[in-house]
Amino acid sequence: MSEPNVPPTASTHSEPLSRAIGERYLTYALSTIMHRALPDARDGLKPVHRRILFAMRELKLTSTGGFRKSAKISGDVMGNYHPHGDVAIYDAMARLAQDFNMRYPLVDGQGNFGNIDGDNPAAARYTEARLAAPSESLLEGLAENAVDYRPNYDGTLEEPIVLPAAFPNLLANGASGIAVGMATNIPPHNLDELIEACLLLIKTPEASDDALVALVPGPDFPTGGVLVEPRENILEAYRTGRGAFRLRARWSVEDMGRGTWQIVVSEIPFQVQKSKLIERLAELIQTKKVPALADVRDESADDIRIILEPRARTVDPEMLMGMLFRNSDLETRFSLNMNVLIDGRVPKVCSLKEVLRAFLDHRREVLLRRSQHRVEKIDARLEVLEGYIIAYLNLDRVIAIIRYEDEPKSVLMAEFELSDVQAEAILNMRLRSLRKLEEMELVRERDALMLERAGLEDLLASPAGQWKAITRQLGEVRKAFGKTAPGGARRTGFAEAGEVAEVPIEAMIEREPITVIVSKMGWVRAMKGHQTPGTELKFKDGDEARFTLLAETTDRILLAASNGRFYTLLGANLPGGRGMGEPLRLMLDLPNEAEIVEMVLFRAGEKYLVASSDGNGFLVASEELLAQTRTGKQVLNLSGSARTQVCRKVAGDTVAVVGENRKLLVFPLAELPEMARGKGVRLQKFKDGGLCDATTFRLADGLTWKDPAGRTRTETDLGEWLAKRATAGRMAPRGFPRDNRFC
Repeated sequence: MSEPNVPPTASTHSEPLSRAIGERYLTYALSTIMHRALPDARDGLKPVHRRILFAMRELKLTSTGGFRKSAKISGDVMGNYHPHGDVAIYDAMARLAQDFNMRYPLVDGQGNFGNIDGDNPAAARYTEARLAAPSESLLEGLAENAVDYRPNYDGTLEEPIVLPAAFPNLLANGASGIAVGMATNIPPHNLDELIEACLLLIKTPEASDDALVALVPGPDFPTGGVLVEPRENILEAYRTGRGAFRLRARWSVEDMGRGTWQIVVSEIPFQVQKSKLIERLAELIQTKKVPALADVRDESADDIRIILEPRARTVDPEMLMGMLFRNSDLETRFSLNMNVLIDGRVPKVCSLKEVLRAFLDHRREVLLRRSQHRVEKIDARLEVLEGYIIAYLNLDRVIAIIRYEDEPKSVLMAEFELSDVQAEAILNMRLRSLRKLEEMELVRERDALMLERAGLEDLLASPAGQWKAITRQLGEVRKAFGKTAPGGARRTGFAEAGEVAEVPIEAMIEREPITVIVSKMGWVRAMKGHQTPGTELKFKDGDEARFTLLAETTDRILLAASNGRFYTLLGANLPGGRGMGEPLRLMLDLPNEAEIVEMVLFRAGEKYLVASSDGNGFLVASEELLAQTRTGKQVLNLSGSARTQVCRKVAGDTVAVVGENRKLLVFPLAELPEMARGKGVRLQKFKDGGLCDATTFRLADGLTWKDPAGRTRTETDLGEWLAKRATAGRMAPRGFPRDNRFC
């Protein structure tokens, strides 16, 4: 029996899937942008950080008070304000306490809160925390209606929408975050310089970006370092809100006596983990990518002290550091993307001036709200004081009314024209207050409050007075955290980067003669000195020499593989000649099916003839054969079963090629194109078989080869074989080698 059709309930409706997904994803995106990833331009905080500080304030964890368990703090934040995981909350709080991440830490941590090596903080149950002094400046004024509040996530409590923020925390401590379709990355700055820029904006609202950057010359990272970004780039970054800063480690040369020295790195770039930096430097030594570096040691304690030892005392320290800057995180780039929430609602990429202006406008609003709140408090107190004074002036009658009347409150209000508040205050007055001295105190307090109220009224009516008050407040913050305060001086210096030129190998390693030997089984080694022909060499069983090359430790050696790729080895990086060497495949990413077909020395300005077994080839400059990585560089494009057959240095004006069919063809070198990479052009036409060998020579000197008897023979009359490229050629002359090789 089929079930009856059930009509849809009134709570369901249909809509296209694209619209449903789009609306929901937009809601998620807006939530991420506004409530998670982007900081507010006014206090520089994301909601999680703001809630952490507010919860710690509610727990009365002042900078001079006691510590509380981090687990208690993160639990309160999670339960009252931030309904997310306690681990995420604790990680956010721990970062606020890390002096290597925060220029002005907002949390004072006790215990293991992680370190610059990248170690994680201890569990929340083992650490304790309280507010740091800068946080109290951010929170000052919350009890005076300085900002708006909103209900927390379950409506049982209230939390501030933004903090009063007595200093520009957004720039002072920086921020980073990834939202949906946008991100932010702001470096920390020096608070003293920021306040100086704020004072300039107060005095001259139309101040130019150049004037502001003159006061805020660049970021001030908690780990120090040296900024090497050109000033015009920094100015453009602050003007547009987007850019990048090159940051280098701070280093010095330490004299070890007797002509020896070592480099001491005392500051590393911001957000670089020291342990990973050491690992990278050790890898550079192991792979000999920076041959001038011999050793690296970490002698750090509370400070940074990384020792770099050169391989030889003749190495130039500037040159060595230039190579390390290029190949390690001793130099980094910090991206600037000042994408922040203006008024807590609109995301916008702001310039330095716009961010400072947003902060100052917020401070003015906070000042007005606090002043208005104080005026209201004074008015309430003055109302009570007026009632007290009336009571003292008519004390006997007031006592009689209270003593004999059944409804003393209404009688007092009617007889002395008192308000409900005044009458209630008189009825609640203590008997001990009925002294003559107390009356004098009340009059004095009333006069002082009226004077203060008049001052506040003048302040609320005078924009100039408001900015003067903000200037005074910024001066107090500057005195507490500026350059004269402990830790307030600028840490990041400035320097000219200079051009890190390509460092010649000769300046990096000692130049010594070596003999490079590659065996048939693919083992390579470098014996000291230039070995004379006929020197007895040891090989593994069944192995023998394939290539022997006289070179120097500073030479780069080019290896042509059968797969058309060229690989590069540095003479100083080759294993010594005491043993059998090492397999080439451990030093290069050489496929198993490929083998080395030629080994030559790199010399700038030379040209090579490269050709495949199917008879295609071209000329290539030696610079195009250099490979920068282990994977080599593809130069000769091959198809099918073709392989690299020839790699010969060009010497002459004529090309001679011979095929497996023993046909010889001679044609001008000018008929070959010069290329950086490709398949090349047809050298010789074959009916069957392929290319066997090719060489270049001077036509006037003739073509030379060794006959089967080992005698050198030169043929100068080559008219019979001279033809255009890509023709078949003619049979080789009598006495040509049986292996069809020119040499």
